[in-house]
Amino acid sequence: MIYFFGDTHGCFDHVLDVVRQDRPAAVIFLGDLQAQRPLEIELATILDKTEVWFIHGNHDTDSEADYDNLFGSALADRNLHGRVVEIDGLRIAGLGGIFRGQVWAPPGEWLHERPEDFAARCGKGNLWRGGLPRKHRSSVFPADYFGLVGQRADILVTHEAPSSHPHGFDAIDELGRSLGVTKAFHGHHHDRLDYSGHRERLGFDAFGVGFCGVSDANGRTVRPGDFDEARAHRQT
Repeated sequence: MIYFFGDTHGCFDHVLDVVRQDRPAAVIFLGDLQAQRPLEIELATILDKTEVWFIHGNHDTDSEADYDNLFGSALADRNLHGRVVEIDGLRIAGLGGIFRGQVWAPPGEWLHERPEDFAARCGKGNLWRGGLPRKHRSSVFPADYFGLVGQRADILVTHEAPSSHPHGFDAIDELGRSLGVTKAFHGHHHDRLDYSGHRERLGFDAFGVGFCGVSDANGRTVRPGDFDEARAHRQT
């Protein structure tokens, strides 16, 4: 069984507890991890109990520490963004980050197809570590999105929501249909959501996993998530 973890924003105690108790074959974080230490250290006690995978969220590029603790961690190669990987017998497609108008805000035309296109035009003073500005390392570029189109997957994981969410995107619906997925899971909006009433229009079942929430691969809630509890824990 695969468990999907909603935005953690630096809170990992519930992750460790759930994995120790249920021993899922794999866990997938849906972005905005904001690990306070390198991710392999945050999750050190469960790395021998489950496979760890993730997509990044917009807040994972908020600071150098947020970026380095994820993208510079020993688990950086477990990023599902822009690829399809077989996990516990299921093909999982991942699209991390968010749509930003400076790059691409569907359904509008994109301004920059690839990260290197943006970096070439943003001005040397805006570069970070010699390349793309840090903020836009969590922007969705068309090249990443269209690189998934036409591949096949069972499940799509994204940070952005499908169009059934008030702040979702038709582009996520279209990607899920092109991949032929039966289910999709997203983070970002911090609400536990079941879009089962929209299946006919979407073409697949979709679920939003709440802040510090946990869902299984069937969309069942393992842990609903508690915003106040998680926020209080992080402040201590």
